[in-house]
Amino acid sequence: MDEYESLSHTQWDCKYHVVFIPKYRRKKLYGELRKHLGDVFKNLAAQKESRIEEGHLMPDHVHMMISIPPKYAVSQVIGFIKGKSAIHLARVYGERKRNFVGQHFWARGYLVSTVGRDEKVIRDYIRNQETEDKRIDQMQIWN
Repeated sequence: MDEYESLSHTQWDCKYHVVFIPKYRRKKLYGELRKHLGDVFKNLAAQKESRIEEGHLMPDHVHMMISIPPKYAVSQVIGFIKGKSAIHLARVYGERKRNFVGQHFWARGYLVSTVGRDEKVIRDYIRNQETEDKRIDQMQIWN
């Protein structure tokens, strides 16, 4: 929280931790999709003057920390990213696999929380999410 962004009459630092899932929580985010989806998200965020600070694609969900100017609603930016990325996936990968349907790739909702002063904690959480999930799964085997 050392640096503030600025608009013409506003100094701001608005970061959000966002999680969303593919429809039916299908594990589609591997392989070719996973390699290209990060760039797609970054380009779409930039179109709304937002920036993805941190992100990680899990097999069945997406974690990101995104910086959104206060002139945009979080729901507006996340809806834009989910909608346009679904259309992109349908166009690029729809010919190869039949079950990619444009507007129906992502589930309707998402989780959002403000980052505030816990930015480092959230960044570490996103970076280590996959390792932590594997550790928890391993612990549940023994129960």
